[in-house]
Amino acid sequence: MLDDMRVLRDAVREYRVAATAAGLDWPDQAESPAEQPPDRVYRIFGVDHVAEQLTWLQSQRWPDRRLLPNAGWRMPWLEGADVLDYLGLSVGTPFPWRQQLPLFHFDFVLYTFVLAGEHEGEIWRYEVSPDAWDSVRAATSLATLFDQWTKGITAGVIVHDDHNRWLLVDDVDGVDGLPGLDPLAFPVAPVEETLLRTRQRECGVNIAVVEEGFEHNEELSDAIDAAKASLGA
Repeated sequence: MLDDMRVLRDAVREYRVAATAAGLDWPDQAESPAEQPPDRVYRIFGVDHVAEQLTWLQSQRWPDRRLLPNAGWRMPWLEGADVLDYLGLSVGTPFPWRQQLPLFHFDFVLYTFVLAGEHEGEIWRYEVSPDAWDSVRAATSLATLFDQWTKGITAGVIVHDDHNRWLLVDDVDGVDGLPGLDPLAFPVAPVEETLLRTRQRECGVNIAVVEEGFEHNEELSDAIDAAKASLGA
């Protein structure tokens, strides 16, 4: 889902306010206008447009530090075809594997932004593991994701680590026990299997493909290599 831009701006601003109140060093900066991505981005991801919601977020001049829960960071526009390697865990997704952009990186989880089709604007998550094929939607939109993180800070689920000076998901079990909080919005892995499978079915993941993950992962790896070769990588 593509957010109304006012809703997205408010959600990002409220997250920054909550994060700084928790102790994160994130000075307020004037909003920057949305700028178009580099031309090569369109070719790499096989799309003819990039949503304003994504271009606006990528245009904001955030400090060069880990501002997201569990020491996550926003990834810049990546113009090299090797960026497609990040999508190697996209097994069983209900949209073409290539039409998503790696956006938020955490130590063990990757979040992407879906670029086209009926899932455009959704945020999907993948555990960074050689034998985990847990493709699943983290949030229906960017604003929804930031709203979840803000609620997590308010509820004490996300706390500031004074030593490392970043935000951590402190009470993983508490996420599932609090009303209004969606555990899959938080960059924690692994996800409890019953919850994971239920959500995968709800958001259209091909469970049969996931259960035969190794075979399909090899097919996806070959497709990624072919796409990179077509881009001259």
